[in-house]
Amino acid sequence: MTQKFLTITALLITSLLFTQCSKSNDETLAPVPVVPKIVYTAGVQYIGRDVATVWKDSVPTALTDGTFNASANSVFVSGTDVYVAGQEQSSSNEVAKIWKNGVATSLTDGTNPAYLYSVYVAGGDVYATGFEGNSSGMYVAKVWKNGIATSISDGTINNTGRSLFVSGTDVYVAGTQFNASGIWSAKLWKNGIATALTDGSRNAEALSVFVLGTDVYVAGYEAHPVTGRSVAKLWKNGVASVLTDGSNYAEANSVFASGTDVYVAGSEVNAGGNRQANLWKNGTATVLPGSTYLSSASSVFVSGTDVFVTGSDRIIGSNNKIKVWKNGSTSNLSGIATSSHGNSIYVK
Repeated sequence: MTQKFLTITALLITSLLFTQCSKSNDETLAPVPVVPKIVYTAGVQYIGRDVATVWKDSVPTALTDGTFNASANSVFVSGTDVYVAGQEQSSSNEVAKIWKNGVATSLTDGTNPAYLYSVYVAGGDVYATGFEGNSSGMYVAKVWKNGIATSISDGTINNTGRSLFVSGTDVYVAGTQFNASGIWSAKLWKNGIATALTDGSRNAEALSVFVLGTDVYVAGYEAHPVTGRSVAKLWKNGVASVLTDGSNYAEANSVFASGTDVYVAGSEVNAGGNRQANLWKNGTATVLPGSTYLSSASSVFVSGTDVFVTGSDRIIGSNNKIKVWKNGSTSNLSGIATSSHGNSIYVK
């Protein structure tokens, strides 16, 4: 009796498993929905005056009302919050500002001119870098954390903060220092401690910093020792590599590392004397489609397998128009401005 019961039970289990497997194999799984990427671009529209603007995909939102000139220089998205760094002219001087979801917070009071070039959010803290004039008329490079400023230069000579990146507990700032000989040199600050990327013998600037793992990348330029023309450069852990040969003016404005690939956005004057927007991938340049007269690439962002770049292009007899390139294909952003330019791009 027991043996018969066990046999029947085994047959029932086998039948049930077969039925479930057959049902599972016959079912068509629902496709995983593709979440569209949202592209945020910070820049400027000229509408009688320069108006700080952020675009969500192709739709612009003015951050200032056009009473005074203003610029949106950097955009960063954290969760559902959109942060933009820039500055707006007041009745006296430029005021450094951060806009969070369109609402402005002033970081300086207008006593001295101030400019904000980069914003970064990490661990709930909002970091920004730029520079502010002091009573001696010198620009002081600064880092703001949640609105509180820390000077990273002593104010005896001009310094600027141009780009900021947070990695773990470390805060990196790329910028420039004006030395006693009147020459700009490229600098990298880590937690407030400066390291010179160039020796100060020729003009140079560090314009962008990106950290991936233990590698620190900085993009900028340095004047060629013979031609004097700016050479687009990329520093990796302090060691420079050249992206152009110095025969024509060029600069590297933005760097982004993804996996084993390093992307740099910038510009180079071509043989015809016109400026072209370039994207370098691992040192190899691609000219981005657009005008053959006057183009530039200001910022690069990599999301998955997609590479986004913003900047502007211009044709003879016209004005600059903001551009976004995705994997080399160009698109115009909407707006009513007579001219516009993209300074920063972030993809969510």
